Amino acid sequence: MMTLKAFSDLVGERARQDETWGLQDYDDFVWTAILTEEVGEAAQAALHDRFGGDHAGTLREELIHVAAVAMQWVECIDRRENAEADDDTE
Repeated sequence: MMTLKAFSDLVGERARQDETWGLQDYDDFVWTAILTEEVGEAAQAALHDRFGGDHAGTLREELIHVAAVAMQWVECIDRRENAEADDDTE
């Protein structure tokens, strides 16, 4: 079960992303690149936790970014599918 704090932080990060970047409607290739970049930052944080480095202590924050980008990608897919459904009904 997702904790309230984790969910709250995820929603907060999504709001921050929307405020920073606005609505993001990319194709799946671009979303793959964005998500992979965020996963790479999480991996870097984990490595720095283990072996030392500037990003030690940031793993949870980076994982929230991963989750927020994944959620945003799902939202984009939903918008795309809703737009296609609307086109089919016209």
